[in-house]
Formats: sequence, C-alpha cells, structure tokens
Amino acid sequence: MPRLPRLRARTKLVAMNTMVLLTIISVAGASALFLALVWYLLHIIAELERIGGERKVYGAPASFLSKIRLGVRAIEVQTGGLAPQVTKLNGGLVAILGGVKAIDTNLDGVITAVSSQEGA
Repeated sequence: MPRLPRLRARTKLVAMNTMVLLTIISVAGASALFLALVWYLLHIIAELERIGGERKVYGAPASFLSKIRLGVRAIEVQTGGLAPQVTKLNGGLVAILGGVKAIDTNLDGVITAVSSQEGA
C-alpha cells in the first residue's frame, strides 16, 4: 500500500466548508425559486387586471368579470324555476315510455300477422 501515506482524513475545516457551500447553494436555489414565483404571480395579476380590471365608465367602475358574473347570475335566477318542471316532465315521459313499449309490442304482433297472411 504505497499510496496509503498520501491519503489522509479530512479535517473539520474542509468538512465545514463543504456544509457551508451546500447551505449557500440551497439558500440560493430556494431564493431563485421564490423570485420566479413572485415574478410569475405578478404577471398573472397584471393579465387578470387587463382582462377584468376596473374600467371607468361615466364615473362608475365597470369590470368585464363583474358583467359576466351578473349575466351568469341572471341566467341562474331565470332558469331556477325549471327544476321542478323538469322533474314533472321526467315523470310524464316515464309514463309515456311504458305506452310506447306497448305500442311496439302490438306493432310487432301486427307485422307478424301480416307476414304470415302474405305467405299463405
């Protein structure tokens, strides 16, 4: 083992310098991630303000998003009475389904009868 004398144990100073370096790199990476997050959030906020931000129209603030919200709310209020009527309609359609199935069965019988008379 001629190389053994050249190998030596790490000193505490070298190990500490490695830990400090890794800590600094980790803090720098976390800071870069945080700064990128802030930058993207600011751009998202700016885009949302451009789409739905406050606009001055005759002194009253008007927002595109608030107009959409009001329109959706109006549709919700106007169609709110449909739910009970749809339930009643569904019950009526179920009753009609039974009648249509009976008519189908009767028509199958008629077709069978007419087919047997033609062959005779």
